[in-house]
Amino acid sequence: MENKKDIQTTPKKELPECPVETTLMLISDKWKVLILRDLMPGTKRFGELKKSIGHVSQKVLTAQLRQMEASGLVTRTVFPEVPPHVEYTLTELGYSLKPILDAMWDWGENYKAQNEQ
Repeated sequence: MENKKDIQTTPKKELPECPVETTLMLISDKWKVLILRDLMPGTKRFGELKKSIGHVSQKVLTAQLRQMEASGLVTRTVFPEVPPHVEYTLTELGYSLKPILDAMWDWGENYKAQNEQ
């Protein structure tokens, strides 16, 4: 089995020197960016998040959310009900990524406009 380093096992002193690389460690997976996008408007239940993101498997979405929770981007709230009710919300740190997502949106819009000509 490979020994993969990820944000949840990387002590702060071992973070990359490059800030861009640090950011990529946190949001480099396409699902993480889409999770951020879909949680920007507010809290969502797991099923709502899975439906809004699209073709992500439950296993992958769960793993991505756990990594994001471990890195401080998302909070997970479990309500003691049957069936279980779990909600995900961006933390202040997660919301601080909004300008990055906005810039990605703008860039994507411009790229699409240039390539539709």
